Amino acid sequence: MKLSLRLSAFASLAVCVVAHEGHDHDTQMPLDYVRFPYQAMYPGDNEVTADSVFSGIATFAKLPWVQCLGRDRDASFDVAFIGAPFDTGTSYRPGARFGPAGIRAGSRRLTLYGGYNVPLEVNPFHSGLKIVDCGDIPVTPYDNKYAIKQIEDGHKSLLHRQTFSPLGNDSATGLPLVPISVDGKHHPRVITLGGDHTIVLPLLRSIYSAYGPISVIHFDSHLDTWKPQVFGGAPTDQAAINHGTYFYWASQEGLIKNGTSIHGAIRTTLSGPADYVNDDESGFQRIEAREIDTIGTAGIIKKIRDTVGDQPVYLSIDIDSIDPAFAPATGTPETGGWSTRELRTILRGLDGLHIVSADIVEVAPAYDTNAELTTMAAADVLYEVLSVMAKTPLGKVLV
Repeated sequence: MKLSLRLSAFASLAVCVVAHEGHDHDTQMPLDYVRFPYQAMYPGDNEVTADSVFSGIATFAKLPWVQCLGRDRDASFDVAFIGAPFDTGTSYRPGARFGPAGIRAGSRRLTLYGGYNVPLEVNPFHSGLKIVDCGDIPVTPYDNKYAIKQIEDGHKSLLHRQTFSPLGNDSATGLPLVPISVDGKHHPRVITLGGDHTIVLPLLRSIYSAYGPISVIHFDSHLDTWKPQVFGGAPTDQAAINHGTYFYWASQEGLIKNGTSIHGAIRTTLSGPADYVNDDESGFQRIEAREIDTIGTAGIIKKIRDTVGDQPVYLSIDIDSIDPAFAPATGTPETGGWSTRELRTILRGLDGLHIVSADIVEVAPAYDTNAELTTMAAADVLYEVLSVMAKTPLGKVLV
């Protein structure tokens, strides 16, 4: 047996020697062989990763820190992350004022391996866009009315900044793109780190200044269109504006495009069926969280796209759309939600939509586990949003 094995090995060696002596290069792999030349040409391929992950201040995904509301108030960019540390509009558990810091900490590993998004086939950090972290809007914890104005003014300051990159041409036709905003200007995108969900009212006021009434995609376990007399009783004018009523006020102010906006992951209890009537009047359609069991993520994506169409979209994500098993650190947790994987799949299904700006809210790190489950989930969700944004410019071809 041993002799047989030795003879076999010797025969293999002899074949290799003969091939070498005959210079039969057809059987050899060239030193410069590349199986997938397109992928090899991709920006970022073979660059150093996992380097100095823990050094420096904590910005989102280790992006450059630019003091956009301070000494760098004239700096231009294409996408800006900004924190809104406000949580005095919450009804149950406070703590989302620490959300921006927690989300940044949870995002450290986003570029650990380079940042290339495999399902969406894009690396948003190497897409040619200038993406920065602008820090936080200075928000007072003592006066809700003033804090809401601070958030609106801070967001508007960034939204009306000049973009770093030109809009460019349509990739399919080569024709020049024109802005989709109502004011005819090419605006940068702003991704806001909340904060409780009250912050979306001043954010939509800011968005209105550039885009007019906007279609909204809203992922949340709660409607957030409750009448103030129902949600909290509205003992004062200021108390009437909170994280359960801000969409009611946004609708009343004409900030939302009625009929082309939609909730996803809804599973809250109600005061009664009248809450859904009020939600209809506020301009929203609904996807219940449990629908994922019957129509799956593909069906949910279709519902969203059919509702929004090709309208400019504002995207608002409450981390409680994810089940507390995956994201426990939130102001008003509700069981029976989507998994982190399911929400990320649905977000990737928005590829091609004109998402003008976005937020993630209600991340309250004090209720998280030591493993940072919620803050990592929030960071990963925004990574998907950023990837979708990087693929679709905010322009259209005039026909």
